[in-house]
Amino acid sequence: MAPVFPDNLDNMHVSPAPQDRVCLTNDGFLSLFFIGTGAAFAKTLNQTNLLVIKGNQHLLIDCGTKCSQALYQLGMGIEQVDNFLITHSHADHVGGLEEVQLHRRYVVGKKPKMIITETYQDILWNQSLRGGSERSESQELSFEDFWQVLRPTKLENQLRETWHAELGLLDIKLPRTMHFPDDASSWQDSQWSTGVILDDRVLFTSDTRYDPDLLISLDKHYDFDVIFHDCQLFTGGVHASLDELAGLPANIKERIVLMHYSDDWQDHCETARSYGFKTWPKESHLYTFPDGSARQSS
Repeated sequence: MAPVFPDNLDNMHVSPAPQDRVCLTNDGFLSLFFIGTGAAFAKTLNQTNLLVIKGNQHLLIDCGTKCSQALYQLGMGIEQVDNFLITHSHADHVGGLEEVQLHRRYVVGKKPKMIITETYQDILWNQSLRGGSERSESQELSFEDFWQVLRPTKLENQLRETWHAELGLLDIKLPRTMHFPDDASSWQDSQWSTGVILDDRVLFTSDTRYDPDLLISLDKHYDFDVIFHDCQLFTGGVHASLDELAGLPANIKERIVLMHYSDDWQDHCETARSYGFKTWPKESHLYTFPDGSARQSS
């Protein structure tokens, strides 16, 4: 039986992509388009890669192995995406980048842009992208030969290491997260991973283990309209589980949209509802946040 969950939360409107196509500009509202909502091993779902649109700017958050094909099925070529941000180096988040950089250099002839710190640039290039691209020509190529780098600035006096960038009207903050390895005790002990805060209104955790401090401390500061949170449907490993997230305060759970789930997610809808969660994101749907920063009181 199909799950019955409301789509819209306060200050968030949900709609299918118009005519199954994606538009990379809008009238200036913050909009999020979920190319996929699935976990790394999902077969019936696309990977959790996200297009953010505001005004005449757009940003692709993560570009996994299925991303290019998923966009193609929506009537868009990956070459139409100009701005990228990568949260961490797992294949469902970086596996499509080699195609992007080679296609843009040798077919399109124009570099895409990437918001990336110097630290993570070294990791991404040396551990993920270098092998298939460095020797493509007679001279040795580097990351900057394929990408125009947009360097974020490190913010001072933050609750955890956080980086800041602006892209047109879009404000972007990147707080460090605790994703992997599975025995890390904090974000400081973890490999590189970040969440994304958009316009100080929306938190997109990307992949993270259960880290209540990430949510409680940041929400105390930002009072998020919506939190899109990683949700594994069993406990263990390097992802927050549904059962773990149930321990969060009720006023946070009511604003969480559960994402990055496995193919059997519909079997867990009643459990999620009983825990106080309201909705799951849908693939190929647009999540729009109208003007106004204040969340309606419940």
